[in-house]
Amino acid sequence: MTIGAEPASDIPFLKGHGTENDFVVLPDLADELDLTPSMVAALCDRRAGIGADGILRVVSSGSATAGYFMDYRNADGSLAEMCGNGARVFGRYLVDAGVVPAGTVVIATRAGDRRLFVPESGDVTVDMGPAVVLGHEGVTVSVEGFQLAAIPVDVGNPHAVAFVDDLAAVGRLLDAPVVAPADVFPHGVNVEFVVEVGDHHLAMRVFERGVGETRSCGTGACAVFAVGRARHRASHAPESLDPSDPTEEWVIDVPGGRLRLRENEDGGVDLVGPAVLLASGLVDRDWLEGHR
Repeated sequence: MTIGAEPASDIPFLKGHGTENDFVVLPDLADELDLTPSMVAALCDRRAGIGADGILRVVSSGSATAGYFMDYRNADGSLAEMCGNGARVFGRYLVDAGVVPAGTVVIATRAGDRRLFVPESGDVTVDMGPAVVLGHEGVTVSVEGFQLAAIPVDVGNPHAVAFVDDLAAVGRLLDAPVVAPADVFPHGVNVEFVVEVGDHHLAMRVFERGVGETRSCGTGACAVFAVGRARHRASHAPESLDPSDPTEEWVIDVPGGRLRLRENEDGGVDLVGPAVLLASGLVDRDWLEGHR
C-alpha cells in the first residue's frame, strides 16, 4: 500500500486488523511523533476518532538484529509489551509498503525481538517466544457473580486463563473481571475464558487490560494454547502421546476468526493467522495535537 505526498500538517495512517483485533498503524520511521496517552485514546475512540483496539507506531529500531520497533499502545494510551495480532499487522505493513521484502522479518518489541514470516499474501506467522505457565496457586477470576480458578501465564505480557463450560456464561464483559490476589499481577492482566471444542481445538473470549473485551488477542491465544496443551498432556497416558511430534497444531477460535498455534523447535509458540490492511488516510495534526 503506497501513501502519496501529503501536506506537512497531516499525519499518514493505515487501518488494519488480525482476526478483527484492529489497529491504527502510524508509520514514523524518523521517530518524530510524540504520542501522549490522551492522543492515543483520541485516535482509538470509535465515535470521535478513527477507532481501534490499539496503536502500532512503526519506528526504526537502530538495532543490528531487528530493523523496526513495534511501539504498541493499548486503546487507553497505556504501553503494552507485546501484541500477537498487532505483530502480524505490523509485519504485513512492512512488506506491503516495500519497507522490507517478503519472507522472514525480525521486529523489536518491548518483550524482545520477534521473528515473523510474511509472505507476499496470505497468513502471517509470528514466533511469539515461550508461553510460560506460572506456578502461582489460588489465583481466581470473578465475573457475573461467580468465581473461577485461573492459571497465570507469561507471554511477554501477563494472562490469566480460566476454563468454563459455556462462553456465554461470563456475560457481556463490560467491566474488567476481578482477579485475585491482586499482587500476582501488579500491572494488570489480560483474562481469557476458554471452552474445549474438540481434540486440539479450543474457543476463547478475552478481556484485555487497557482495552476491554476484544474480538481476538494473539498473546491470549498463546496463553490458552500453553494451558490447553498442558491439560491435554496431563490427562493422557505418556505412551499415548507422540514425542516425535512436538509441533502438533492447535486451533483456537476467537470471536473474530480462527488462529493456528504450534510449538516451534526453539520452544516458542508460532502464531499463524490473517493480517489485513484495509484503508489508509491522513490525520489532521492540529486535531491530534489538540488532544495532548
